[in-house]
Parts: sequence; C-alpha cells; structure tokens
Amino acid sequence: MTDKIVKIEEWLQKHDSRFAYIADPTNVFYLTGFKCDPHERFLGLFIFPDAEPFMICPELEVGQARASAFGHEVIGYRDDQDPWTFVGKALEGRNLSSGKIFIEPGTLPFKKAMAVKELYPDASFSSIEAFLASMRKIKDSAELAAMKKAGEIADDAVRLGVEAIKKGRTEQAIIAEIEHELAKHGYSEMAFDTMVLTGENSAAPHGHPGSRQIKEGDFVLFDLGVVIDGYCSDITRTVGYKYVSDEQKKIYEATLRANLEAIKAVHEGLRIGDLDGVARKAITDAGYGEYFTHRVGHGLGLGEHEEPSMSADNDQTLQTGMVFTIEPGIYLPGVGGVRIEDDVYLSEEGPVTLTHYPKELQIIS
Repeated sequence: MTDKIVKIEEWLQKHDSRFAYIADPTNVFYLTGFKCDPHERFLGLFIFPDAEPFMICPELEVGQARASAFGHEVIGYRDDQDPWTFVGKALEGRNLSSGKIFIEPGTLPFKKAMAVKELYPDASFSSIEAFLASMRKIKDSAELAAMKKAGEIADDAVRLGVEAIKKGRTEQAIIAEIEHELAKHGYSEMAFDTMVLTGENSAAPHGHPGSRQIKEGDFVLFDLGVVIDGYCSDITRTVGYKYVSDEQKKIYEATLRANLEAIKAVHEGLRIGDLDGVARKAITDAGYGEYFTHRVGHGLGLGEHEEPSMSADNDQTLQTGMVFTIEPGIYLPGVGGVRIEDDVYLSEEGPVTLTHYPKELQIIS
C-alpha cells in the first residue's frame, strides 16, 4: 500500500469517518499509481479508517490495477454487470461503523453520490478535496523527478517551435511540427492544447491558434507542456520575428523583469498574494499594469492547473515542496502580447526553476 493511502487512513481516523470514496481518476492515480480513463464506466477507490481499502474498476483494466502500487483487493466488473452490486457487497464485508462519507464534490457526479446514499441513507457527506489538494501540493522525490524531465522536454518543444518559424507559416502548422517531432522521440502526451499565437493574436492570453501567417515584426508566443509519468510541465516563451518595435521591446523587458523578480522573491512562508504583487508591481511601474490581466501563476502537478492558485487574494503561504508557475504577461490589443512562464520548485534552499529555455529577447531571422 502506498504511503499516500496511509495518510488518508490516518486522516479519516481523526474525522469521524465511515469511509472515503475516491472517484476522480487523477486522484486514484495519485494514491495508487493506477492510471485509468474509465470514460462512462465506474471507477472507485474506497479507503477506510480501520479496514482494508479496495478498488473497483472495469474488468478490462483489472490486470493493470493489480500490477500497480495499490497492493490490495481489486474487483472487476463486466459491462453487463452493475458495479454498485459489487460495491455494496465489498462494503458489507468490512462491518463499517457510523460516520461521514468523504467524497470529491467538485468532480463526483450527482448520480454516483445518490447511489452511495442509497447504500447508507443515514450517512452525511463531507468533502475530502481540500485534504487531497494539500497532499498533492507537496511533491516527493519521484514526482519532482518526473516534473524535471517534463520541464526538459518542454524546453526542447519550445526550441522546436522557434526553429519552425518562417515567414508565411501558420500558427497551426508550427503546432503540428512541434508535436510531430516530440512524438517521433516518444513524447506524445501534451499537458494541454499547445498554443502558438502570432502578431496581434498574441495579445489574447488564452487565444486560439489558427491560420494566421507569421509576418515580419510579429511577436510569436509559445505556451505548451508535456506529461511525463503523469506529471505536467507548462512553459511560455515569446520571441520576435525579424525585428520588433521599441514598444515591443519595452513590454518584453517589463515582463522579463516581473518574471525574474517574482522568482527571486520566492521563499518558505511568503504569502502567495504577495508574490503576485511582486510581479504586478514590476509591470505597473513600467506603465502597463492594466494590461497584466491574470494571476501570476498556478500550482502544477498531475493537473496542468491545480492548487495553489497564485492570485492576489490568496492568503496561503508558500511551502517547501510546492511546484507552481510564475507567468506574468502584458497584452496590448492591436500590438501583441508577451508572457514568460517558468515552472518553479520551492526547495529547502530556495526556488529552483524546472524550465530553462533562454528568456532574453530573441529576434528570429
């Protein structure tokens, strides 16, 4: 059994619990090492304060589940069988006492919650999501190793994109070239939809790549990430094509200053909202505060966006072991945008960047 499941059991022992029902495939993977996309089928991990955990999954996935680090009972069901029959029998065999049932209300479908309620009409639901998020925020050595590798491959992906820049080439064509080259080397899982935005399109923080062709004087913005052993990277770099204007240079320099100063400010115990403030001040001082329209970053791990939210109103503090992005940006309508994003690990010695593609302004000729 994984140490992570032991932590859940210990937590349940302190919280008047009957059991925890974990249904989110990402959390199941986090706790067991079993990666499964059940689609419409049932997947459930049941953890108890004082009984052996069990997992129920589709019969076609049972072999992989039993080969995972879970190490406990795995129950499979066929497509012509009702998985809730197996759930009920397995729960009956554990002679459960009274107490709360802990679920993931943000992701658990109402129908599945009601199926649990039918088994235990007297039980009340409570959320385990905050505790799971607190666990996932702190990376162990294996998680960090995967994220370091994901950062290295993301650096290579940006390099591939920069090398693909040519006059007249479209945003979509560059994306296709990046992903094709990565796949040739065995890296086919992207953390999210790869983004390449050129010219005025780069002024949309969450723009949609299309058929716009690169022109001289454009900014070209790359935002991408890959998945290694389930863990994500997320990098953004912005380059110029042929030449850039004085104003483009100014917004690039302000964004780079915000990125560097925010990374330098990272330390154990810093209020997250204050870290956002470091980056925001650098951009505001340069005269572009109104064009920095999003938070400074987000947590990173099994999800490309997870806790903590690196926003101005977050009163939580940074902890050793966290991995998060720092990604200030300036977006001028009609001119273009700049975002510079790094993945940052807070070690006992201070911040360590996991993404290393150069950040000085590059003019691609």
